Amino acid sequence: MTAPEILPLVFVMIAGPQILSPIFLATTENWRRNSAAYVAGAAFSITLVVTVAYAFGGGTVGSGGSNTTLNVIVLVALVLAMVNTYLTRHESEPPKWMGKLGTATPRFSFRLGFLLLGFFPTNILTSVAVGTYLAANDAPWTDALPFISLTLLVLALPALILVAFGERAETFLPKARDWMDTNSWVVNEVVIVFFIGMALNNLLG
Repeated sequence: MTAPEILPLVFVMIAGPQILSPIFLATTENWRRNSAAYVAGAAFSITLVVTVAYAFGGGTVGSGGSNTTLNVIVLVALVLAMVNTYLTRHESEPPKWMGKLGTATPRFSFRLGFLLLGFFPTNILTSVAVGTYLAANDAPWTDALPFISLTLLVLALPALILVAFGERAETFLPKARDWMDTNSWVVNEVVIVFFIGMALNNLLG
């Protein structure tokens, strides 16, 4: 797997509360620090999970384990992610912690970014998939940087849009939040199915 092939997984990483949270944070009184803290927490956790998965994958290959085993593990993880996304598609009530976003602090925002992007079920499976794929294909760890960087850029977009467009963004951001809240599971499923196809191609090829 090369870096361009893992970039579509960015959409899996950010769809759902992961992108809704920075939209909310961008409308708080202390939005600059809250948004920066959220992205920083996300950067730390995503990098941590990908690195651990890469180290584990590399160790498996180096000790004689096969790429097929790793591909099967990733495929199972992606199928579980797809099932989880489908089963939770009708959940209309937002998590209780989202009610705290209006009065969020940088500390809360950092913790939220760390937990959501690193340890949300779909996200941890995706980051593990990236790390193990790169290790299994003897790609350098640095090939994960475009995936990590693009994920962080998308998470920072609400704040960047606010900086660029000011008051107009204050009208646009709630509409974007509502659209993502309604359609996030569809986006997740499309991208996961795409990556499952890639995993099957690796196994069968």
